[in-house]
Amino acid sequence: MKPIVIIGQDRVTEGVVKHIDAALEQHELLKVRLTAAEKIEAVEAGVQIVEGTGAVLVQRIGHTLVLYRRRQKGQPTLKLPKA
Repeated sequence: MKPIVIIGQDRVTEGVVKHIDAALEQHELLKVRLTAAEKIEAVEAGVQIVEGTGAVLVQRIGHTLVLYRRRQKGQPTLKLPKA
């Protein structure tokens, strides 16, 4: 899976959060990559994105975040295993 959103030097802004929100509605599972970010910046960006979109941070590997949020309108495309 390739990153859908690539965040540059301006980091997480309101516009970026809106873009990620729209991408989550379309894809449900999303990769976000931060260019030239320190570890603490990636952690902080993950927190800001989760708070702004209501998504779940599934995984963080270095500069890459994997987010999930069930589609709010229509049928979900991903079927999760039952607990």
